[in-house]
Amino acid sequence: MDSPKQKILVTGGAGYIGSHTVKLLQSIGKEVIVLDNLSAGHSNAINCQLIVGDLSDKKLLDKIFDDHEIDSVIHFANSIIVEESVLFPNRYFDNNVNNGRNLLDAMVSHKVTKLVYSSSAAIYGEPHYVPIDEEHPKKPVNPYGETKLVFEKILKWYHEAFGLSSISLRYFNACGGSTDARIGESHPVESHLIPKILQVAAKQQEVLKIFGNDYPTFDGTCVRDYIHVEDLATAHNLALHKLDSDQGVFAYNVGTGKGRSVNEIVNTCVEVTKRMIPIEYSPRRPGDPAVLVADPTKIQTELGFNPIYSDVETIIKTAWAWHQKLLVEKQREFETK
Repeated sequence: MDSPKQKILVTGGAGYIGSHTVKLLQSIGKEVIVLDNLSAGHSNAINCQLIVGDLSDKKLLDKIFDDHEIDSVIHFANSIIVEESVLFPNRYFDNNVNNGRNLLDAMVSHKVTKLVYSSSAAIYGEPHYVPIDEEHPKKPVNPYGETKLVFEKILKWYHEAFGLSSISLRYFNACGGSTDARIGESHPVESHLIPKILQVAAKQQEVLKIFGNDYPTFDGTCVRDYIHVEDLATAHNLALHKLDSDQGVFAYNVGTGKGRSVNEIVNTCVEVTKRMIPIEYSPRRPGDPAVLVADPTKIQTELGFNPIYSDVETIIKTAWAWHQKLLVEKQREFETK
């Protein structure tokens, strides 16, 4: 049985994972308010109250908590492009750490004590062993991963000082689109594998560059753990349920425990789209581990997490349905100009 109707503030809720989580929460009767600066989010991806603003605006944060009886917060509003974080670490620490602290301070001053945080497997860095469990050494290899780890550490101290309870969900590879094709993945600069493959399938790009085919894996390409975005949304709802009854600082990997190679993903895209996908192998990128696969035992046993959409075929089918819808919408926009 679901808990009573709650008012949940979702930062970055118009973004990819945020909008799917908002959609799920609304479907089970929870009241949601989204705060998003729309730098990467889309207002048409959500159907709830949207406050356009930034976590750097402390006065706005105070007003939101003053005006609404917020029960809990889900925090997605982070910068997420690894390559960009290497070029501009200052921006990433400013947004992911400093602005995140503004949110925490507003929560503390308004006695809101429950936070679900969008963390990342990037906090682990190069794997010492796979599958990766939550106790794995944490040595990020880029500023993005470092900002995620720093914020997790901040959450620990805010619990000790202020009683703020939190759950950090460490995602592996988020992917797919909503099963009704209403929302999906659309970034200003696309850095994720599956959307890039589908752009080639749709002839928006000529060729897919695969970085490295000489890794110590069964086909030479990187192996990753792919988790469907609707399963990720479910993980956030389960985390909220836990915080309704348990106080503390918790962290969970969110993955399937199964790895798929880049070549396997490309081949499945060919089967689903029935399109040719030209590929070109390029040298490895620095910092790309051969294998990144989650050990999801902890979230399965403690939260009852059971991904149901994360088989590769469902991931690709839902991503392709969304991508085709996006192409139709862009064509309409072009024709009306």
